[in-house]
Amino acid sequence: MVTESLKEVEKKVEEACKRAGRERSEVTLIAVSKTKPVEMLQEVYDTGVRDFGENKVQEMMDKYEVMPKEIHWHMLGHLQRNKVKYLMGKVALIHSVDSLRLAQEISAQSVKHEVTTDILIEVNIAGEASKFGTTREEAIALVEAAAKLPNIHICGLMTIAPYVENPEDNRKYFQQIRQLSVDIKRKNIDNVDMHVLSMGMSGDYEVAIEEGATMVRIGTGILVPEIIIFKLYELRMEILSQWL
Repeated sequence: MVTESLKEVEKKVEEACKRAGRERSEVTLIAVSKTKPVEMLQEVYDTGVRDFGENKVQEMMDKYEVMPKEIHWHMLGHLQRNKVKYLMGKVALIHSVDSLRLAQEISAQSVKHEVTTDILIEVNIAGEASKFGTTREEAIALVEAAAKLPNIHICGLMTIAPYVENPEDNRKYFQQIRQLSVDIKRKNIDNVDMHVLSMGMSGDYEVAIEEGATMVRIGTGILVPEIIIFKLYELRMEILSQWL
C-alpha cells in the first residue's frame, strides 16, 4: 500500500516538474511521518526516501533513535523555545521559525552545541488566524534580524497554504511566497540563501511545484492512515466472502 502510494506521488511530482520546465532533482519530497509507526516509515525508507518530517520534537527524537542515521529529519511543526535544545545536531532543517525570539534560541543552542542549524522562515501568506507564521509584511524584517545571529543559516521560506477543495485556489499564495523569496534574495543579505521554498502538501503539491516549490511535504498521499488500510482490508474480506 505504501509503496504503491509513493509511486503514484512520484509520478505526479515528475509530471508537475515537466509542466513547469524543471528537473525532478530540483524538488525534494519530504515524507510527513507524524503519528505513523516506525514500521511504516521503514517501508518508505526502503523505497529510497531519505527526508522525513515531524511536527513534534519528542516524536522526532524517538524515531531518530531507531531509524537509520542516513535520514534527513525536518522539523515542520510549531516549535517551542524550550524544546529547541533537543534538536541540535539531529535536525537537517527547521521549517517553522516564525519569530526573532525563536531564532535567538536556536542560535544560542547552536552555539552551545557547536553546530550550525539551517532554518526556514515560516510565513502565514494567507493571513489565516488559525495558523502560525510571520506576516508577509514582517517577513523581510525578521529575515534581516535573524541573519545577524551566529550559528544559524537562513535557507529560504516555508508556508502552509489554506485547506481547499480545488488546489488551483492556492496558486496565488504560492506565487506570492515565491515573489517574496525573490524580493528577499535581491537584497543580498549576508547569511541568507533563498534556495529553499517549502510549500505544498498532499492536496496541492503539484500546483506548488509548478510555482517553484523546492520541497513538498507529503503525508496522507504516501503514508495512508492505518485505519484506512484496516477498513480496506475489511471491505476486501467482505467482498471475498460474498464470492465464496
